[in-house]
Amino acid sequence: MSILPETAPVAVTVEAISLSYGDHAVLKDVSLQVKPGEFFAFLGPSGCGKTTLLRLIAGFNTAQQGRILIGDRDVTDLRPWQRDVGLVFQNYALWPHMTVMQNVAFGLEERRLPRVEIKQRAGEMLELVGLSALADRRPSQLSGGQQQRVALARTLAVRPRVLLLDEPLSNLDAKMRVQVRRELRDLQRRLGITAIFVTHDQEEANTVCDRIAVMNDGRVQQVAAPMDLFAHPANLFVANFLGTTNQIAGHVDGAVYRLADGQALPVPPGTRPEATLVLRPQDIVLVGSATAPVDGSIRLAGRVADHEFLGNTIRYRVVTELGDLQIDVLITVTATPRKIGEMVHLDLNPGRALYLTE
Repeated sequence: MSILPETAPVAVTVEAISLSYGDHAVLKDVSLQVKPGEFFAFLGPSGCGKTTLLRLIAGFNTAQQGRILIGDRDVTDLRPWQRDVGLVFQNYALWPHMTVMQNVAFGLEERRLPRVEIKQRAGEMLELVGLSALADRRPSQLSGGQQQRVALARTLAVRPRVLLLDEPLSNLDAKMRVQVRRELRDLQRRLGITAIFVTHDQEEANTVCDRIAVMNDGRVQQVAAPMDLFAHPANLFVANFLGTTNQIAGHVDGAVYRLADGQALPVPPGTRPEATLVLRPQDIVLVGSATAPVDGSIRLAGRVADHEFLGNTIRYRVVTELGDLQIDVLITVTATPRKIGEMVHLDLNPGRALYLTE
């Protein structure tokens, strides 16, 4: 008997969902579609509505407006067990008195499947997540990563059409999170199942998911692939949430963005008058005073106020007349780190500039 889904992957469609608790609007006219077989993320800060939306898809919450479809089937008014979805909880929710095998088999027993089939399917799932040798242990005898895999195996054993993951890595240490997220991604690809992953960690979403819905204040701010979100954010919130930004004071003046020191950068056609110039730390170049500016770039003078070692880069905070700017410089064998208090020059590359609004 195959562990693979018995039917083709399905889409998940959220249409104009709104949900309020009293006067507090948690979700505000949310619409999006998860493609069949896609690993999708709801990403955003605490309280943005991402977990509430996941629980709506699972059937644990009820919206005042809108509907949810799994494939072509409207599941808005169905009970959780009627939706054919599986949810891995943040705390795993394993039965402490049961063995690993018994935990994985629990959902199959609730469905009153034949004993032979229960044993076979539970065994297949433990093999899939690499825990066959631990079948007789209790959850308390497992590491956090192993407990997470048991919870995943238990959920997949019932063969859901959609896998829902509610911050499943949040209880793991940093090294284990990296390992388990790779295992999650590999497993999802092997099964071809549609998966939705809730997280507040941009690195987790970027490394695991095909596309991400960035959420804030109950609304979807943007849906795109990770690299597209980083390179082409829809607004200042997305840009700031997906990495570090420098917002440089100035104003749009016709076809240029005029800086506070009088220098100007050309802006793309259609740039909104209220837009702010945004540059990533890696898009500002720290140069020596004798280096000629690149054609079209803006040269600023500044003083190193602080620096942080980030592994393969050093992030400098440089005080300029346009404000404090952060610059990432790649570490090389021959490079000499800049000293705090040292005077430096910066080149702003207009080709990498973003002009964003709230």
